[in-house]
Amino acid sequence: MPYFKKAKKGDEVYGLIFGKGKIAEVYPDSFYPLIIEFDNGYEVPYTEEGIPSWGNFKKQTMFYRNDVDLCNEDFSPVDKILTPKKIIRLREKDKLEVRLPSGIWRSSKKADEAYLESILKRELYHLFRKKK
Repeated sequence: MPYFKKAKKGDEVYGLIFGKGKIAEVYPDSFYPLIIEFDNGYEVPYTEEGIPSWGNFKKQTMFYRNDVDLCNEDFSPVDKILTPKKIIRLREKDKLEVRLPSGIWRSSKKADEAYLESILKRELYHLFRKKK
């Protein structure tokens, strides 16, 4: 049974990518039946299993806010700010992590390409680190 089988408009949720949000729309006959509106303004469609429509996530990243346990997630600050050349090298070797808007560190391969390009253009190098 899908995790969001009984989802209703207005339910509070937490996404590992964008943080806190609410269910904005429910389309029961669609492949992506849930539209989640996050506190930072993003709107993202999700499957009933909690998988987003973008990126290469193969597992659930969306949960009801009361069900999520963030104790095992890494929210630590960056140890050393990387140079643009180092970021490019680490990205090519798949050894780069990016801090998602929710504050959680994830592999740069799993982040949205537009998000990565945006933070690189704005020179927000403190949002990158080498994989631990």
